[in-house]
Amino acid sequence: MPASRALQISRRALLRGSGVALGLPWLEALAVGSGRSDQPSPVRMAALYMPNGAYPATWTPATPGRNFELTPSLEPLADIRQQVTVLSNLWNEQAKDGDGHYVKESSILTCARIKKTQGADLRNGVSFDQVAVQARGHLTPLPSLELGVTPVAVGNDAVVGYTRVYGSHISWSTPTTPLARELNPRAVYERLFRAAHGSSVSEAGLDSLLLDRVLQDAKRLRKGLGSADRARLDEYLASVRSLEKRVQWSARPEHTNWKPLAKLDLRDAPAERPSNHSEHVRLMLDMIAVAFQSDTTRVATFMFGNAVSNVSFRFLDGVTSGHHDVSHHANEEQKLAEYKIINRWHVEQYAYLLRRLAEMPEGPSTVLDNSMILFASALSDGQKHDPHKLPVLVGGSGGGRIDSGQHLIYGEDHPLANLYVAMLEAFGAPVERFADSSGPLRGMLVS
Repeated sequence: MPASRALQISRRALLRGSGVALGLPWLEALAVGSGRSDQPSPVRMAALYMPNGAYPATWTPATPGRNFELTPSLEPLADIRQQVTVLSNLWNEQAKDGDGHYVKESSILTCARIKKTQGADLRNGVSFDQVAVQARGHLTPLPSLELGVTPVAVGNDAVVGYTRVYGSHISWSTPTTPLARELNPRAVYERLFRAAHGSSVSEAGLDSLLLDRVLQDAKRLRKGLGSADRARLDEYLASVRSLEKRVQWSARPEHTNWKPLAKLDLRDAPAERPSNHSEHVRLMLDMIAVAFQSDTTRVATFMFGNAVSNVSFRFLDGVTSGHHDVSHHANEEQKLAEYKIINRWHVEQYAYLLRRLAEMPEGPSTVLDNSMILFASALSDGQKHDPHKLPVLVGGSGGGRIDSGQHLIYGEDHPLANLYVAMLEAFGAPVERFADSSGPLRGMLVS
């Protein structure tokens, strides 16, 4: 309809001007250092989110400790298992009821109870990645990087009574502000390049002007909309404003003495957004690697898909359906087999990022050694919408603070928030409490 068409045009203008985006494969040419070897290596953290859960029987190892056997879903981690911690029996209590997806998936990083709404009055919590940004985001040109491959879902899910915007965001800077994700490959690489080489006033000004145009267009459009469409547009504008703040932040004076840890070459920027889902995902993971290796940011999140994602995985042998469809397998042999294949594919992508970071030397260690890469889903078995026994992995050693290479099993319904307290401590942004935490997750940190 005309209103939707106008919104899409505004989004394209926004993405072009705000650094929204994708990346390209890691290149050896990017590994040239900037002469900062005399300074301690920074610690980074990233959170990768997989929608629709995982099948417990092929996910969870049977035994605890360092000699656990990899399950079929986790076999792609075999060559880097010593850098991965498997966590069992964690859950997010605030998401234990409500609808099947939005309540659970939108709060995977906030551990908060979201407000049931079909309009613009969103309410969640502050996600733990943004708690890290509040403490240390000023140390890099980009406080954080939010990435995805699927556009924001607008409108309401009439079946459960929640706005779909909830299912499109896992990173929240305030309880009412979800951070817009970056989808376009060339734009994100260009923003990383500008950040690594120093954003000029003219460049920052250009970004602000483009954002201003988006806001002006949206305000004009709003006058002719009905109440429901105005609410959806307001949701969109909240994301635009969050990007506007990030543009202004990256041009702040305190970043003038910052130097990149690796060089980026604008000639290596991708030409356009790929149409293939698998390639798109790999490029986004490469962007995290480039951003971390260059120290352009130390905090990143990535969504493999929105809540209730039904991305087609027919490109995988043995899969004939969409992701959400097969997650409701009803124990049917064919659907269950496809669900397991999709679970394993996501772990393969996670392993890919860990290997890329492990291949990046950083003094006597690697970028992976100095990182914490979370992989999690907000559901256990998608068939049951089960919030118990969440599939959770952490890769990397967090600069020597994470005791990696083990399977830790906790008592039933152990707070997921405890993991975030431990990761924040390792990151250098300690908190006494996060959401419903009871302390740092036992066994995660090196004594």
